[in-house]
Amino acid sequence: MIDLSRRLTAEALGTGLLVATVVGSGIMAETLTTDVALALLSNTIATGAILVVLISTLGPISGAHFNPAVSLVFAIRGELLARDAGLYALVQTLGGVLGAIAAHAMFALPLVQASSTIRTGGAQWFSESVAAFGLVAIIFAGIRFERKAVPMLVGLYITAAYWFTASTSFANPAVAIARSFTDTFSGIRPLDLPGFILAQVAGALVALALMTWLLRVPSGSDLPINPEDPS
Repeated sequence: MIDLSRRLTAEALGTGLLVATVVGSGIMAETLTTDVALALLSNTIATGAILVVLISTLGPISGAHFNPAVSLVFAIRGELLARDAGLYALVQTLGGVLGAIAAHAMFALPLVQASSTIRTGGAQWFSESVAAFGLVAIIFAGIRFERKAVPMLVGLYITAAYWFTASTSFANPAVAIARSFTDTFSGIRPLDLPGFILAQVAGALVALALMTWLLRVPSGSDLPINPEDPS
């Protein structure tokens, strides 16, 4: 197993680059167009693309969680030590904040900001629970059936979820916290964070429960893991 220090570095780096992409592409989109739909589309494409790249390249080092909710469910499954999951969450959050600061620096904006973008209410919270549920479900099913496809599956899922959820699918407590440090296209008011984070964790835990049951292979079963595989 790769040592903890390198895994933590990979998690911080990956989350930082993810947030830099989310925030930076949002700033660029706002600079180039006043069309909100086009700006969101630009933000979506950049985010989906960077997820494929980051998971593909950093996954072999740390698992490429980049998300405290994902680290939490892997810890509950016994696939990540509780101590390590806590450290993952810490460096993911710090990396995300540094990513937002880096995006501001690239566009000559004040480095540290507080977002004023209101994102609250039942529909937003439900959207975040759905977003996190889908993300965790896709990860578990992908690992079981198409491990090599997980980077693409996650990137495509988030690309779609940007558009079918009212919240634009943060699905990630570390990213939500980091986005509260930018008063740009991608921001969220710090006041709105608790509702988002609770919804994300709840969605992830529901996905954990469902997928644990759904993907369970009976002990001693001769059935193939992939039901389409006749071997």
